[in-house]
Amino acid sequence: MKTAAAQHASEPPQSAGLRVVETDRTDPLSLCVRSALRFYLDNMADHEITGLYGLVMEEVERPLFETVLTHANGNLSHASKMLGMTRSTLRKRLSEYGIER
Repeated sequence: MKTAAAQHASEPPQSAGLRVVETDRTDPLSLCVRSALRFYLDNMADHEITGLYGLVMEEVERPLFETVLTHANGNLSHASKMLGMTRSTLRKRLSEYGIER
């Protein structure tokens, strides 16, 4: 899976102008992230880039938490163990993203 910054005219805009494109599902996540970041940076042209860390963290953390929470059937103890964080930290992060179990 790769993320592309280009938007098609018929697509509604997404939070960061990024979209997911299905590709070789054997690519490691790090390669997908690296490719998406290169594409994003290359397409920013002369625009000032700020807050990139926060953008990337939200783009990765939100689906991570949603997917793990779904896999754990909403069980915070199980999800937090899978993620390697405390339940209280997970609850805080879910609250920050407005994710309900």
